[in-house]
Amino acid sequence: MNFIELAKKRCSVRKYTDQPVEAEKLEKILEAAHVAPTAANRQPVHLIAVQSKEGLSGVGRAANIYNAPLAIIVCADRDKAWVRPYDSKQVGDIDASILTDHMMLQATELGLGSVWICYFKPDVLREEFHLPANLEPVNILAVGYPENGMGDPDRFDTQRIPVSQLVSYEKL
Repeated sequence: MNFIELAKKRCSVRKYTDQPVEAEKLEKILEAAHVAPTAANRQPVHLIAVQSKEGLSGVGRAANIYNAPLAIIVCADRDKAWVRPYDSKQVGDIDASILTDHMMLQATELGLGSVWICYFKPDVLREEFHLPANLEPVNILAVGYPENGMGDPDRFDTQRIPVSQLVSYEKL
């Protein structure tokens, strides 16, 4: 499968079977995060892979994870993130997002579904997982076997704006 086919296959899954994600698949997902680029190679991201019933309940107190058998809490480390000198923009959240995208695409290649969750209570995650002050939870990636299959790769023709509206070109 080439990249664009993989990208079109990926969709947000909000209904999972109860089949656990195999250890070797989780390792491949985490390896995809490991090789993701970060600004100035600072690697200011910390992942918490949650699979136990108790741990998933803890994540569930912060967000709806749609009964996924795996949740990966993606945190940016404020102490390590590169800061753009012109406006002091700290880019840890961007680095965390790049890692998350790599993990989603790897999960898709492995036949797993995922959904990127930003609608969550950060204070609950901090308490449940004893996060230190320097770690900012950026998102949660829920992963598992989709109950209803993957998305239609042709859906982009009708569900997205045309490329002509997405892109503008410089005028010389």
